[in-house]
Amino acid sequence: MINSEKELLDKIDETLTNIKEKNALTHCITNSVTINDCANAVLAIGGSPFMAEDAEELEEVVTIADVLVINIGKLSKEQIKSMNISAEVANKTNTPIVLDPVGVGVTALRNKTTLDLIKNYKITAIRGNISEIKAIAKLVGVIDENNTAKGVDVNIDDIITEENLSANGEIIKELANKLDTTILASGPIDILSDGETTIAIDNGDDMMPLITGSGCMLSSIVGSCIGGSKPLEGTLVAILAMNIAGEKARAKVEEKDEGTGSFRTYLIDYLYKTNSEILINESNIKIL
Repeated sequence: MINSEKELLDKIDETLTNIKEKNALTHCITNSVTINDCANAVLAIGGSPFMAEDAEELEEVVTIADVLVINIGKLSKEQIKSMNISAEVANKTNTPIVLDPVGVGVTALRNKTTLDLIKNYKITAIRGNISEIKAIAKLVGVIDENNTAKGVDVNIDDIITEENLSANGEIIKELANKLDTTILASGPIDILSDGETTIAIDNGDDMMPLITGSGCMLSSIVGSCIGGSKPLEGTLVAILAMNIAGEKARAKVEEKDEGTGSFRTYLIDYLYKTNSEILINESNIKIL
């Protein structure tokens, strides 16, 4: 268990060095809407993307991969089959699995797919927005709230604020404990927990949700970072890198009087330029 923000920050340099040296082969079964952005984000953070989902080759791919990222953003029967094949092989080879439960809580298919993956396989980390994480918490009996999900976006009632930060932190910590995993809930303030240490991250920019795929990109780089380090430390580096890149991209867009298309490009640029000094000096984190 980590007991102080200083202890977390002291781990960042070694963690980021390990991530870049590992150059983790990051196998993504991801949302076809955002697959190009995810691949570029993985490359920018220091990983190596592999986007395979045909059932015939998955055993070979997962066997050599350093991490498996499963994103349920655009489901099909064939993709669900591929997810299960890949997860089964990953558990046999002790390959970490990162799950992005896009839109869970919206449809019965997404609920069933998410629950099946959680119940049948060891998931190393789950990355979703706070509404998706709360939907999982409800499905597994951690909470009994019944908010209506808003597509793939956060329900307004779920938005993380200073006022509800502690309560949301407890939910995420309890869920991480119950599922024996690391959970990152994204929002205006992000919450990260492995069931022991729970961290609030107050970095990022409100332009990030205005481009398609920022969440999918984050889940993919969480995968690359976990593939090269420990789950809690790797996920922390991933969210700090993404959020601080978002802050810098917004500043660049405003400087040049540009829009969301340029923001998307600058986001990748600043992910690529991430270093430990930036992450340590510009992070805004606290242990809950």
